[in-house]
Formats: sequence, structure tokens, C-alpha cells
Amino acid sequence: MPKSAPHHWLFKSEPEEFSFADLLAAPKKRTFWNGVRNYQARNLLRDDVKVGDLVLYYHSNAEPSGVVGVAEVVESAAPDPTQFEPGDYHEPRATHEAPVWMGVTIQALEPLPRTVALDELKASPKLAQMGVCQRGNRLSIQPVAPAEFAEVLRLAKRKPSAAADAS
Repeated sequence: MPKSAPHHWLFKSEPEEFSFADLLAAPKKRTFWNGVRNYQARNLLRDDVKVGDLVLYYHSNAEPSGVVGVAEVVESAAPDPTQFEPGDYHEPRATHEAPVWMGVTIQALEPLPRTVALDELKASPKLAQMGVCQRGNRLSIQPVAPAEFAEVLRLAKRKPSAAADAS
């Protein structure tokens, strides 16, 4: 049976927490994507994100917020170990036999030539339906259509318009 085409995703991270530069500097340019504490995002990680899928790495709460790099999923979902540890991500209901939270391992492929800022994403008619462009969509893991993925990469390779610079 032929392997299905990879899916595309947008993963959000605050650069102070773990930036794309941190991913590039990590051993083998890899990290386990942990700390997701939203059931919808957890379900995507557990059920839909697969090895070989491509990821737009998005810096949130940054100036500007936007897509900064491309990564690939290199290991499928596994229990997030931070749920078992004391601290911000501890989950008292979780056991090793019945974990609550999941994560995947991603590997950096390349930084984008420039950040594609959220304002620029929102200004593109081709990205009007993209999750990150929707009002109130704060999900940290979001599916991205192949055409949207390609459009973001295209935008990253051109100079921003004057309108994007003014915003």
C-alpha cells in the first residue's frame, strides 16, 4: 500500500519558551513537543500528526508573531513526560498506564528567509481560511492545507509589501 502524502501543520511556540533558534541548536535539531494542555490539540497530536508530516513553526507573543521555520515530525505521539513531574505542566490524573497528555518529536528542516508575520498571513486571500488567521483561534497545533503551506513558503521568499511593513 503506498504511503499517504504528509499532512501539514502549524505549531505555535513562544520564542522565550522554545524558539526556532533553540530547535536549530538542539541535538540533532530535534525536540519533543511537550506542554500541550488543550484537549483538541492533544487529540491532533495523538491521532492525526504522523511521522513525515511537515510543520510551520510559528512564534506567538513575539514582535512580530509569525511563521519562522519549517520542521518535520520524526517520531509519533508518546506520553508527555512533563505531566508526571512537579511543576507547571503536572497532571495529577495522569498515570504511566493512562497518560492524559501527548507530544511528538520534531526536527528542524530550515529557517525561513524571513518571518511571515501574522498581519501578512491575514492579508493574503489565499490564506483566508487558515486557522491562525481566524479570529479567536488560539490552538497551539493546527492543520494547514497543502496550498496554504505552499503559500506561506512563497511569501517567505519575497520581500514584504509596503502594506505589510506599515502594519
